[in-house]
Amino acid sequence: MPVHVAIIMDGNRRWARERHLPAVEGHRRGIAALREATRFCKDWGISVLTVYGFSTENWKRDPREISFLMELCVFFARHELAELQRNGVRVNVIGDYRALPPACVEALDDLIVATAANGDVVLNLAVNYSARSELANAARAMARDVLEGVLDPAAIDDAVISSHLSTAQFPDPDLLIRPGGEMRLSNFLLYQLAYTELWVTPTYWPAFSRETFAQAIVEFQSRQRRFGGM
Repeated sequence: MPVHVAIIMDGNRRWARERHLPAVEGHRRGIAALREATRFCKDWGISVLTVYGFSTENWKRDPREISFLMELCVFFARHELAELQRNGVRVNVIGDYRALPPACVEALDDLIVATAANGDVVLNLAVNYSARSELANAARAMARDVLEGVLDPAAIDDAVISSHLSTAQFPDPDLLIRPGGEMRLSNFLLYQLAYTELWVTPTYWPAFSRETFAQAIVEFQSRQRRFGGM
């Protein structure tokens, strides 16, 4: 069983378009899919779920869609709290979420504090996230440590780099799931996914069910992980 599963929540807009619905309906249904995925992790003993919610590239979208996504962020933080508490879910946020509108920042901060004592599942929300920016931030932090004399450049290895990433407190993902059928990483956890098993499904995120999640787990369990070896 994987300890850490990462999901690129893709296909919301395509799901809506195929049903002649506005894009916002796809995003709204995506919240329900996230709720079910989190419950699945609790039931199956998956300790960490990291989901790609909003990338730094998403700012290029229609301003009306972005405005709705910011409202949805606040809605999720306020209205999903009871559900998260029932399932023992601790929320953590990675990415430059403090650059979001103040209402989003406040709602996410409140959610982090309110769920801090929960210990069954960690839900990592990647919000305003970019893996390349994360790596650049890590490089700058290590450079400062070298200048301050607290880090020997010769000592920089995988463990040191990992310790400077936003996911430092968690193991790397065992499994990456990409709904929507696209075959790319989209600037998500580029360093952490080095030895991660990938599973892509044509099912769009709003239609992603417990059954779909179970298919991914069964496929994962059938594989032999080599971590670069034979």
